[in-house]
Amino acid sequence: MQKDLCDPVSNRWVFRATVYKSPGSKGFVGYGDADPSNTSALVRGAEMRMAETRAVNRALRKAYGIGLCSVEELGSHPFLTASPRNKYIAGPGGIGSLNSQPSLRDKLCLLIRNYELDPTLVKRYAADFCGTETLREASRDLVETFVSTISEEAASNRAALVCKLKSYNQPEEVRP
Repeated sequence: MQKDLCDPVSNRWVFRATVYKSPGSKGFVGYGDADPSNTSALVRGAEMRMAETRAVNRALRKAYGIGLCSVEELGSHPFLTASPRNKYIAGPGGIGSLNSQPSLRDKLCLLIRNYELDPTLVKRYAADFCGTETLREASRDLVETFVSTISEEAASNRAALVCKLKSYNQPEEVRP
């Protein structure tokens, strides 16, 4: 618990958790906060437990390279509830990015996980879609368009999308 940041009278709590992947590792630190303004009315009075859980979850995600893992971090966005296959249903008040919306990277990771897509093939498809060598070189607008497009493709016909992605598994032709 970060006592200097907590206010028990207001039911505001901040916790720090450290996850060690191996006995000799430095550890991955995550912080979790909770107060009546960022917790559901259903869990009023359990803010301390919420803050503790968030801290542990964030440390675990850092340790294992996972972008998203909890509903409150997904934010409210139509993309996230577009498909009945989605395992996560977004609600208001998410904290996935500065404007309470998940980042494009997080949206894409969620889509890959929910539709069980090959991330390497999705990246190749994205770069091709954006007309760049790598996805990193693409403009934000193009990546937003790609995420929207692949989301629609996955929701309407996952099998066709998987076939399209498999075409990106072919080795590139060697040009003389």
